[in-house]
Amino acid sequence: MDLVPFELEALDPRIAAVGGDRWLERLHRGARWTEGPVYFPAGRFLVWSDIPNDRMLRWDELTGAVGTFREPAGYTNGNTLDREGRLVSCEHGARRVTRTEHDGSITVLADRWRGKRLNSPNDVVVRSDGSVWFTDPPYGILSDYEGHRADQEIDGCHVYRIDPVTGEPRVVADDFARPNGLAFSPDESRVYIADTERDHVRVFDVHDDGSLSGGKVFAEHTGKGGFDGLRLDDTGRVWAAVGRAVHCYDPDGTLLGRMILPEAAANLVFGGPKRNRLFITATTSVYSILLSVRGARPVWASS
Repeated sequence: MDLVPFELEALDPRIAAVGGDRWLERLHRGARWTEGPVYFPAGRFLVWSDIPNDRMLRWDELTGAVGTFREPAGYTNGNTLDREGRLVSCEHGARRVTRTEHDGSITVLADRWRGKRLNSPNDVVVRSDGSVWFTDPPYGILSDYEGHRADQEIDGCHVYRIDPVTGEPRVVADDFARPNGLAFSPDESRVYIADTERDHVRVFDVHDDGSLSGGKVFAEHTGKGGFDGLRLDDTGRVWAAVGRAVHCYDPDGTLLGRMILPEAAANLVFGGPKRNRLFITATTSVYSILLSVRGARPVWASS
């Protein structure tokens, strides 16, 4: 583990409430493009994807050891946990969303929509009703670097919801150019979705039947690097990987500050025993920082 200094660019006095360390811990280096961090509270370990190397790695919080979690890994990108603590993953290689069962077997949750193959599922979240939500841009089929070069069968790049009863995927948003990271508000009444090509994040109201309304722009960015992964803390602040920085937004949409990183960030997740350790996947490395705020707890989890 290395300690790495970083610059905190404070843009609003409210950023002071975030607190925490003034350095990053580099937990691992030597990847090609790290993505999809997911923290397993029961085992106190972090798993993430190294997409071009077609592997997933695992960091043990108690020992600091890093090892291979899965290889090959289907060029996996985004990951999350479901209500039973099972790993749910977006695989570029097979163009599908899968669930890893407790015995290690793989269940395919979605690989087609209306008979056509998905583009390359990118990021994924699970709601308390058991529905699985994922984005489907074409990054994994544009070249052989992050998957397998292939033709796009679906006309467009959509956001999907997999019904917890029927298991069928349904388009919930079809007006994105490149949908990417997504995250629910702490009470799940809203969902935030990044559009990397248009360089903004939109926010939607979520209804009981899983439909969405609204979709106004919540945040925009005009610098280098587009919006990628998103997470929320338990006060409703939105944390976003944007180029070589992690942005922190107030629930009212104000950009409170930026953590300037040594490398371009792809995604992030809160973890640790108190959920106040922010893990960041950034190009060749994985970083973490201990903060004074906690990540949003899933609605189904006990307090």
